[in-house]
Amino acid sequence: MIFPIDTDLVLIALTTAALFTILYLIIVLLSLRMGQLGRTKISFTHNPSSISLKTKDGFDTTLARICQDSTPPCRLNPLLFNGHLQTMWTAIKDDGPLLHYKRKIFESAGCPFPGTFAVDFVVNESMDEEDESLPPRTTYFSKEALEHVGSLDNRPMLVALHGVSGGSSEVYLKHVLAPLVGADGERRWEACVVNSRGCAMHKITSEFTFNARSTWDLRQAVLWLRKTFPNRPLFGVGCSLGANLLINVSASEPSLTSVLSSTSIWVRKAMRAFLRPPSSSRIHGAWMSATRS
Repeated sequence: MIFPIDTDLVLIALTTAALFTILYLIIVLLSLRMGQLGRTKISFTHNPSSISLKTKDGFDTTLARICQDSTPPCRLNPLLFNGHLQTMWTAIKDDGPLLHYKRKIFESAGCPFPGTFAVDFVVNESMDEEDESLPPRTTYFSKEALEHVGSLDNRPMLVALHGVSGGSSEVYLKHVLAPLVGADGERRWEACVVNSRGCAMHKITSEFTFNARSTWDLRQAVLWLRKTFPNRPLFGVGCSLGANLLINVSASEPSLTSVLSSTSIWVRKAMRAFLRPPSSSRIHGAWMSATRS
């Protein structure tokens, strides 16, 4: 059966679409001219009593104020208008900063679920060799290199935790690490990524993998870092599920907190499901930071 086409309705639809397109282009052009395209508001959530610090010039400030002052404006692509599109775009765009890692395998200790996990350390030198069993630009430490990996330097060191099913090769994580490990002179940081069990192409060696309360591998890694690099102040950053893990560590691991007594723990994109009704857009669009003295 052939249905008649109402040419008037088709014309109205095409005209409406054309008008909306023209209006959108006008808004885009005006926004470009005014420098407002994609600009969005940044909010900070932190303890009311943020850590007090002094600048090199002797002025009093707080950790929260430093973070606010050092955070650049956020300008999003107007075509990627929600968190889902932004996440999908990171999966198809470029691979992000070209960081190189050396991997150390840890045998679990003091854990109710025996197994192994991998920690990837950012190294400055590029590597010609490749290991097809590992993510790109990642190779294992040699036995000789591990024997001399310790250091007495006092560079700050960042301990990073990825999101669910992620790893050290995630684009978002490399964008966090790259400016710090790529800084010049005394401003350069050291960094490592604690990969959750079974992630970052590390084989599963236990019947239990991980969740936001699996603090034991992070605890073991941090204690090893403190022993191996005794003079380095340790900082932590977590993305998504990794942020929840850091929150749990700060709340439920007093022994680990004592090791990290001088550490400020920054938590990115922590889930706010306990603060709002569950919604995927709210969970993955939320930002939270936490500081601990």
